[in-house]
Amino acid sequence: MRKITLITTGGTIEKTYDEQTGELANRRSIVRRMLSELRLEETDVNVLEVMSKDSLEMTDRDRDRILEAVRSTVDGDGATTGIVVLHGTDTLAQTGRHLHAHLDRPRVPVVLTGAMRPFEMKQSDALQNLTEALFATGVLGPGVYCVAHGRALPFPGVRKDVERGTFVRE
Repeated sequence: MRKITLITTGGTIEKTYDEQTGELANRRSIVRRMLSELRLEETDVNVLEVMSKDSLEMTDRDRDRILEAVRSTVDGDGATTGIVVLHGTDTLAQTGRHLHAHLDRPRVPVVLTGAMRPFEMKQSDALQNLTEALFATGVLGPGVYCVAHGRALPFPGVRKDVERGTFVRE
């Protein structure tokens, strides 16, 4: 049985539409709804809600909170076989660099992913990227990665390519 810890931080992937205000915003985590659409054999996913923010609003203190959540999971009882961090794409690379710089040789894969379009919108990449990230924790070695759009890119050296709408090597 694989045991994955999924850390939610908000970002576009979890934005929801408010019909009264006409606004897309991070209000609460919707990752459990996303997970309910997946068939995950012999996989237990433990969801840890750390924050619900647009990544453009994240501070260094927020990145430290994510780092501490990852550390506590990695240093826990040893049952976790991988970690997925749901994150906004605008500053995902910055958080990935922060985790890479401050995690001393993680013993499991730490995978950051997000979406260019919210899960609730048509033609969203959210469910694809979540599925790939969960799968990647079972095939990648220990380290920090960005997984999206069919690729796994190790940190450091990852950036968002706004024109292509994906992540690329620097």
